[in-house]
Amino acid sequence: VQLQACGGGLVQAGGSLSLSCAGSGGTSRYAVKGWFRQALGKDRDFVAAINWNGRELTYEDSVKGRFTISRDNAKNTVTLLMNNLRPEDTAVYYCAVGTGRGPFVRSDAYEYWGQGTLVTVSS
Repeated sequence: VQLQACGGGLVQAGGSLSLSCAGSGGTSRYAVKGWFRQALGKDRDFVAAINWNGRELTYEDSVKGRFTISRDNAKNTVTLLMNNLRPEDTAVYYCAVGTGRGPFVRSDAYEYWGQGTLVTVSS
């Protein structure tokens, strides 16, 4: 399984970015898909997760109401729409796929990871 994330870049505070992650290699359609982020010098933190049918969404508290996760099972993609970005959102963002039992707010629940895409929010 390979995951390819894209969409990062430089944006001013208050702006928006959309990250996308495409999977290949036979990821189960029932897998949970998630996004994590890692700021310089910090641990990799959970951002958002979505279950297989898109009906169960989980967000880290600081992104609730600003970020939206979605998936397209036909295209094997997961998207993270980020609005009202803040400087503290600056990080490398990673997409991930988990086929186990969770909890999916933990990075060790995910077996497959994308390469990361850098998001930089200027003040």
